[in-house]
Amino acid sequence: MGEPRVAIIGSGFGGLAAAIRLQAAGARTVLYEAHEQPGGRAGVHQEAGFTFDLGPTVITAPHCLEELFALAGRRLADHVALLPVAPFYRLQWPDGTRFDYGGSAESVRAQVAALAPGDLAGFERFMDYSRRVFQAGYEGLVDAAFLRFADMVRVAPQLARLRADRSVYGAVSQFVTDERLRQALSFHALLIGGNPFETSAIYTLIPFLEHKWGVFFPRGGTGALVAALANLYRSLGGELRLGCAVERVAVAGTQHMVTSRQGVEGYQAVVSNADLHHTYARLYAGTPAAEATRARLERMDWSMSLVVVYFGTRRKYPGRAHHTVLFGPRYREMLREIFHGPALPRDFSLYLHQPTVTDPTLAPPGGETFYVLAPVPHLGAAAVDWRAEAVPYAERVLAALETLLPDLRREIVVKRIATPFDFRDRLNAFQGSAFSLSPRLTQSAYFRPHNRDPRIPGLYIVGAGTHPGAGVPGVINSGKATARLVAADLGLSAEALAS
Repeated sequence: MGEPRVAIIGSGFGGLAAAIRLQAAGARTVLYEAHEQPGGRAGVHQEAGFTFDLGPTVITAPHCLEELFALAGRRLADHVALLPVAPFYRLQWPDGTRFDYGGSAESVRAQVAALAPGDLAGFERFMDYSRRVFQAGYEGLVDAAFLRFADMVRVAPQLARLRADRSVYGAVSQFVTDERLRQALSFHALLIGGNPFETSAIYTLIPFLEHKWGVFFPRGGTGALVAALANLYRSLGGELRLGCAVERVAVAGTQHMVTSRQGVEGYQAVVSNADLHHTYARLYAGTPAAEATRARLERMDWSMSLVVVYFGTRRKYPGRAHHTVLFGPRYREMLREIFHGPALPRDFSLYLHQPTVTDPTLAPPGGETFYVLAPVPHLGAAAVDWRAEAVPYAERVLAALETLLPDLRREIVVKRIATPFDFRDRLNAFQGSAFSLSPRLTQSAYFRPHNRDPRIPGLYIVGAGTHPGAGVPGVINSGKATARLVAADLGLSAEALAS
């Protein structure tokens, strides 16, 4: 019968991770990518000597990446350097207060003592709580597929004791009283597409995860990491087809017939790293079970969208942090409007990414590379015509940044704007959502769409829409969980997937 053939649709981090593992396990894999470069959301744009990562830029839990190279007897460090970022994030408020989050335990304690001295003991209790949530909700579970309700029941008592039913913000508020510190310890939910006031307290594990393993940035940008993973996949014998979008998949008996510009080919299994809704509404359109899932997905809660302005300057802005979070004048109210509409909020909180702090080669000599990200409602929550709003909204964002980056708009030499329309049209993201399904308790673990489809044999899911969720460690671990299922179902080598 020979090696089983597996198609992977989409070369984001989840698709690459699954493809590498399955190729190492003995499958014959083909990795389809609609764009001319690998990476999906983690694409790269280069212009006038500036290198812009289009997607994720916060790399944590590096052992997830190291495992992939170890499958081929190699070392990650020999292919791409992960540079430590310190502080992890610089947090700033409208009143001028600044908090450098992350680094050594001593430096963080000193920052907390300066910001909110009455909350220092509560902060330390919170970090211990974050550690216990990490042990209950991450270790041994992050790369396990929750296919049965019993899988959830098994860990429920532990999570119940830790009050996972509370929100991230609600959990943080049990330990500290200063509003700025509450924001500093709860904003991480936004990095995975969640509202801190609605996201399950399971995700309070992120501060401990960052403390345990650090925050990194790849030399050469996230795109250099994607390129290293793509090269690893090819070196294992995998076939990467760039500029080759999958148009549809038809189920014919035990075969999945994949249609692309290269024709129709049959596979025993398909692993979809495409947008979750797109997988069921477009790729598997006409399959009755896919129609039922599509309808269910459209009733679920989806993450917010984003406006991202990528820009390069002719001058340097020294003394800044790699990652800066600029909180707006409102927190709870603005987040409610971002996640539920019905209109675009009048103000914003911003995330500023300045990678040239860590790697100056990403800009021409004397210049800096940036992107600024503003969370906005997805297209189902607020009917905004981004064709008309993109430029004035971006101008407002850049004007707001001039309190941090003087004369910014005069110094910009390269600029590019991405809106919810880009997420919808370039990435097939449902309603322009930037992070797939929101990470609410009722949409996590067993309650999230499963890594193996329960109604379409041979269809598997990786990426932000399945367990464990968004974020680079999340999608890479989804690739591990899913590859194990495919390997077991197709009789592939379990040893190659053990690490």
